[in-house]
Parts: sequence; structure tokens; C-alpha cells
Amino acid sequence: MTDRSQNELTDWHALSAEEALARLESRTDGLGRAEAEQRLADHGPNQLQQAEARPWWKRLLEQFNNILMLVLIVAAIASLGLGHTLDAAAIFGVVLIIALIGFLQEGKAEQALESIRQMLSPQAKVLRDGRRETLPAEQLVPGDIVLVESGDRVPADLRLMEARRFRTEEASLTGESTPVDKATKAVAEDADLGDRTGMAYASTIVVQGNARGLVVETGSRTQIGRISEMLRGVEQLKTPLLRQIDRAGRVLAMFILCAAALTAGIGVLVHDQPLSEMFMAAVGLAVAAIPEGLPAIVTIGLALGVQTMARRNAIIRRLPAVETLGSISTIFSDKTGTLTRNEMTAQAIWLPDGEIRIDGVGFSPEGDFHAVRDGEAETAALDLDDHHALRNFLKVGVLCNDAELTEEDGRWKIHGDPTEGALVVAAAKAGLSTGTLRDDHNRHDAIPFESDRKYMATLHELEGEQYLLVKGAPDRLLEMCHRVRTEEGGQALDVATWEARIHDLSSRGLRVLALAEKPVRDVHELTDEHAEQELMLLGLIGLLDPPREEAIEAVKDCLAAGIRPVMITGDHAVTAQAIARQLGFAQTDRAISGREIEAMSDADLEAIILEVDVYARAAPEHKLRLVQAMQARGGICAMTGDGVNDGPALKRADVGVAMGIQGTEAAKEAAEMVLADDNFATIVGAIREGRKVYDNIRKTITFLLPTNGGQGLAIMLAVLAGTTLPVTPLQALWVNMVVAVTLGLALAFEGAEKDIMQRQPRDPDASLLDLFLLWRVVFVSLLLLAGVFGMFSWILQHGGSEMLARTGAVNMLVIGSAAYLINSRFLVGSTLSLSGIFGSRSVWISIGLIVALQLGWTYLPFMQLIFGSEGLSAGHWGVILAGSLAIYLVVEAEKTILRGRGMSGSGRPRDHATSRDEAEAR
Repeated sequence: MTDRSQNELTDWHALSAEEALARLESRTDGLGRAEAEQRLADHGPNQLQQAEARPWWKRLLEQFNNILMLVLIVAAIASLGLGHTLDAAAIFGVVLIIALIGFLQEGKAEQALESIRQMLSPQAKVLRDGRRETLPAEQLVPGDIVLVESGDRVPADLRLMEARRFRTEEASLTGESTPVDKATKAVAEDADLGDRTGMAYASTIVVQGNARGLVVETGSRTQIGRISEMLRGVEQLKTPLLRQIDRAGRVLAMFILCAAALTAGIGVLVHDQPLSEMFMAAVGLAVAAIPEGLPAIVTIGLALGVQTMARRNAIIRRLPAVETLGSISTIFSDKTGTLTRNEMTAQAIWLPDGEIRIDGVGFSPEGDFHAVRDGEAETAALDLDDHHALRNFLKVGVLCNDAELTEEDGRWKIHGDPTEGALVVAAAKAGLSTGTLRDDHNRHDAIPFESDRKYMATLHELEGEQYLLVKGAPDRLLEMCHRVRTEEGGQALDVATWEARIHDLSSRGLRVLALAEKPVRDVHELTDEHAEQELMLLGLIGLLDPPREEAIEAVKDCLAAGIRPVMITGDHAVTAQAIARQLGFAQTDRAISGREIEAMSDADLEAIILEVDVYARAAPEHKLRLVQAMQARGGICAMTGDGVNDGPALKRADVGVAMGIQGTEAAKEAAEMVLADDNFATIVGAIREGRKVYDNIRKTITFLLPTNGGQGLAIMLAVLAGTTLPVTPLQALWVNMVVAVTLGLALAFEGAEKDIMQRQPRDPDASLLDLFLLWRVVFVSLLLLAGVFGMFSWILQHGGSEMLARTGAVNMLVIGSAAYLINSRFLVGSTLSLSGIFGSRSVWISIGLIVALQLGWTYLPFMQLIFGSEGLSAGHWGVILAGSLAIYLVVEAEKTILRGRGMSGSGRPRDHATSRDEAEAR
């Protein structure tokens, strides 16, 4: 093979396809497997050099770049200046520990997102040893033969060998947004990049047609690699929710700093306290009241949610989708492969002379053909040598087709579209070899299938004559046909009879395709005019694609959760309704066709959008109008898509969902979420996870803020009253740190509540800190305040020292917070049960850790020296446990009252809905 350094300078666009093949020592049927592996070792993987990750030291330094850390650092420096060396050292130590916690958590989050980015690596269809395979695009090597079609992202720089109505969008390279028509001819060496029509470049999108190309450059040697364009991946870890928390944190910090300064001022001016002591009290108040651990905990919660979704086949490309999922009220879903298994099996064929049934299910080419009499299939199998019309029908189905059937490791597998695969399998059952037929009848030209065209056409030579073969939607082909082929020859087409046959197959839930042909003369390049008139209908074929069992359960979950599943399909309306009924859709009496959508005004569509769950014969542009109509009625919707033309609808939807198996790269680029298994149930699982993540963030906020509020209020009231501080600034730092490290993280790992999919969707405009959360924060802050002051005062009254009283107060605050952590597992639901109290492993691990830390803090001599603590007696611990139990029971009593007033598990009224219109529709 030509030297690599020479390859980099080759003007491939100026070479013919044959010259490029020779230069790369390749063949039209592709490289051998061993040869490809050797070239991969020589050239390296087909991927661009990724941007270097932030170095660890930079990530660590960035932990200090927030107002809390700056306040603490200033406080430590001031303490040092005032001679409080121990206090300053302790503050610096705590600052470093908090920074390390954030550093480690952020590292985990970035690793999680990097693993998701790796899951989004594109695939490529390639010929190896003459067989079609699907490989990760990074395994491509120069000399590979690659197949690309509408919606694909070109995986490497290709010298085109075949191109059929092939156009690419090259804006990422040339800045030109208009798609470029491609051909196979060589052009001048000095042709501009945008004029090199015989090339398809890596990272560009195929917007029409299909092509076969020779890989000439990979990785950093591609055109996109030369200009250092970075591949798009998952976006940075910053969502509207995190930005909202950041803003709230800054406002809260400024408010607390003002309150701390005011409190210290009152202490100095009113109570004549020493300035240095009041400065330290102000520092303590600020440190105690600011929830410094919250942003990091929310970040790790989001990252955990993304990881969980990825393990369940829902790959999040854009993090805000995690938040939006909990608000979804409508899922617009494609039928084939998402709601159904996408395991197409030909079940019935309608020829002009009658119906024929086919045995077998799946891709195994085993089964017989049976004639139908009086609606029942005859027992005896047909002899295909006596049924030339059937044999010709199956032959046309194989030739006007791009799918291949192969046996791999004892299992039959389809390479290509499963719908086309069903025709190949049906022919194989009749003993027709796909490879032999295609070798005997070479394809001279083709019109690829496009959603707006609804048919595919190919040009072959059959029995010495040129024939145009067409496969497509039956209603479209009925418009294009004027005769029907019978054993006696061509006869006039009775449209009503064939429409009745389409209805018969569709009513059984079968997907229907029609096949047609037409003899032509001296045609070398097909046009739409050749295919769209004077065709001769051969017959119909009904394909079974049964509903997924898990999709049936997922539809039930949706309806219970206040989410409307809506089917959008290109199939016949009767087929769509039959499948919708099997799936358990709510409104299946009426199906609206794409043509009806086109005839409706926006106002008309908005009027019926909540009343119809089935849309048939729908095109991608109809999807966009449906999304717009639902959003106009206040709905929050997810939309699935797999084609290049689905992009606008996916982008307009609140959450665009692309198919990972059947989906094009263009669809994946437009979507917020990619389904690795193309399964509707995965969408519902992601919604459940999205609700759980948001629920846990609310629980974390509801838990952390009272802990800060309780100790902040304790310091403030002590200063304002002119009494001794129950908690010193250093002790407040300790509480904040250990609570953030242990208890604060526990709720991020909490499982979903049982009723999470019985609640109505979350209102996306609802404030995170709503009245319920504010009430709970204030209520529990006062309970903890009472516990802290009560414990502090009780020990002083019984002759204890200030040091002992403060030790009791700090432990009361921490153990009371641990008790409240159990309350916080359910915002409103009761935890007064064995499963409620002991059902969370993460909660009890965190409680165990904080108890161990507090015992060390209380009894270890060096901790006593640093933090001014003193050993407690068993009696003190008994009072602390009793006080913590009282806090737990009071909060449970408050929950009981709230439930009695109709509050749901989410902390919102039970009748909450995302919009008035949707509430009425439900």
C-alpha cells in the first residue's frame, strides 16, 4: 500500500475511482478482515484528536472560585492577623477539605459524562470480505468500502464510486448551507473544496440519496481534521437548574453576609462585645448559614441520573433534558421499532388471483406458502414452480431492495432495513437466493426511498428487457399504477378492490407494502417521471411487527402518570389503530392522516390535538406541526425520530428522542436523548429517572437548608440577645463539612418513591424553592434551633461548662439532622414503617459515618484541642437521642397534616397538572 505520508498529499478528487482503488490497493468488494486490522494498526483509529481534559490542578483551584471560599479565606487571614492561629489553621484545613470534596465530586461527574460521550460514537456500514457489516466508525481504514445513505454522517473522507441522487450538507467545512450535489467523476486538481463533487467529506451530513465510497483519509488526515474541528459530544455540566442554584446561592450569600455584619454590629454597639469576638461570630454566622455543599451535591445528583439512564439505554446528550423529562406530558412516538419489535415477518401476500399466507416468524428462512380459500389457509403447501406470479412477486421484492440476510453464529440476521429484510426472508422461504438474483440481474440505477416520496425504484434487465421495479406505500403506488399483472397479462386496475384488500391486511395490524413493475426502453438514469406513471401492480404484502410487551406496560405507566402516548406512523390508519388498541392507547376510535393534517389550519389542529392519539400516513413535516400544536395548548412533549427530515421536530420538541439503532446521525445530532435500544419503554424509564433526579434534588435542598438555618439562627440569636454563642465559628465549619460529606450526599442515591409515576407531570415553570419547601426549611430550622438552644441551656443549668454545653449543642444539631434525614426520604409520605426507616442503605451508611465522626470529634484529644469539645456522658447522649426522636416525630406529624390537606408525594397539591387544557383532557 502507498506510504502514509504520500497519502496525506494526494489530491483524491482529481483521481478516478479506479485510480483511487489502485493507489490504495483495495477492491470493490472491500478489504479482507486481516488486511483491515493491519491497516488500523498502521494508521491508527479514525477519530479526531480530542481536546485535552482540564488538568487536575486547575480543577482543584477552581473549587476556590466562589464567594463562600473567598469569605472563608478572608476570615482565616483575618483570624491569623488577630492572633487566632489555631482558628486560622482550622479554617484553612476545612477550606481545603471542602475543596477536595468538590474536586472529587466534579471529577466523578466529568467521568460520567465522558463515558456517555463514548457511547455516542457513530457507526459505519462497510464491506469487508464482500459482506456488509456495521462497525464503529473509528475502525475504518484507508481502502475500506463504505455505504452511506440519507441521514448518515459521513464517517471518513470518501472518494465516491457510486452516487444515486446523492447530496451532502457541507456547512461544517465550507460554511455553505445549501446541500451539494455529488457525482463520481474526477475534477481538476485545483478545484475548490466546495467543487470537489466526487468526494464526500468526514463529518458532513447526507441529506438525500445513497452512495458507495472508498475511504481515502481517516482521523486527523481528513479535511475536517486538518482544520481542527472538534467532534460534537455531550455538552458541559451546567444546566438551568444549576445556574438557578448558583444565582440563588449568590443572593443568599450576600443576604447572609449582610445579616452577619448587622449582627456583629449590634453585638459591638448594643452589647459592648469585643470587636474580635464579634468578627469571629459574624464569620461563624456566615459559615453556618451558607449551604456550600449544595451545588456540588446537585451536580453529582445530575451525573448519577445520567449514568443510570445510560445503563438503561437512554443516552442523554444535553443535560437540561434530565430536568425537562420530569415535566413531559405527551410522548409522540414512532410506531415501527419503538412501540413494536421491528422484527418484520411477511405473513400474507395478495396477488390478483387471491391471498396467500406464509408460515414462520422472525428472520429464519423456514416456512411454506398456503393458498387461502374462504378466509382460511389451506393445509397443503403451494408448489412455487406452478405459481409464476408469486415467484415473480418475490423476485421483484428482492431486487428492489438493499437488505441482506446472513447467518452468523447459528443465528439469522438482517443487515439493512427490517422491512426490506422481511421481503428477503420471504423469498428465501421460496428457495430464491438473494445473492444469485442480484448477480444475475445487476442494478443499473435506483431512486432511493425518501419519506416524502414514499417509494423506492430500481432499474434491471429481466428476460432480455429493461424493467423498472417499484416498492412502496400501497396508497402511493395505487396512484402510480393503471394496470395489474395477472397470469393472463395486464388488466385494468380496480382501485376499490385493492383498497379493500389493503384495509383487510391493515385491520389485522399488518404493515402493508405494494410492489409494481414497468417495462422501459433505453433508460440509463431514472427520474421520478419514469416511476410515477403507467406502472403495473404486482400485489400487496402484509408484514407482522408485533407490539413490544414492555411497551404495553410502559403505556399503562404513562397513563397512570398523566402522560399521553401518541402514535405517529407512516402506516395505513387501520393498521395504526389496530396496533394502538393492542398497546392500550386511550383514544383509538379515530386516526388522522397526514393529508388531513395538511388540510387543517393551526387553530383546527390545536383544537383536536388532545383528542386523537393516532396519526397515520404522517410525514416528518407533520411531526413539527403536531409538536407546535401541543405546545400551543401548554403541553410539554417528547418527540421520537430517526430520519434526516425529523430534525426540525426533534429540535422543536421539549425533549427530542433519536433512535440509536435505526436512527440517522442527523437525527441524533438534533436530539437531546438517544435510545440505545429504540424502545418506547426506555423513554418512560428515562422519564421516571428524570422525575426521581428532580425529586432527590428537592429533598437534598429541603434537608440541607434547615441544617444551615438552625446553626445560623442559633449564632444570630445568641449575639442579638447578648448571650454566649452555643456554637463557635469553628464548630459551625465542622458541622457544615461533615453534613455535606455524609448526610448531604445520601439523598442523591435515594431510589424513586413508589408513587412517582402516579403523579401528574411537574410544572416546568414552578419554582424550585416553592412555598412548601420554604415552609419546610423554616419549620425544621426552628426545630433544630430549639434543640440546639435547649441542649446548650440544659447542660449549663446542670453545672456543665460552656465547652461541654457547646459539645452537646453541636451533637444535638448533627444527630437531629441525621434524624431529619430519615424524614427527608419522603417529602410528604410517611417514613413511620420498617421500610421507611431502614429502607435506604445510603442513608444508614451516611448516618453511620457521621456518628463515627462525631464520636471522634467528641472524645479524641486532638479534636478537643482544635474544636473546643469535651467528652459527653451517657446521660447527655440519652437526651440528644430523645431530642432527635422528638424532631423526627414532629416532622412526621406535620407530614400527616399536609397529606390530610391533599398534598401529593412531590410536595404539591394532588390535582396539579401542567396545563388547564391537558387537565381537562385527562
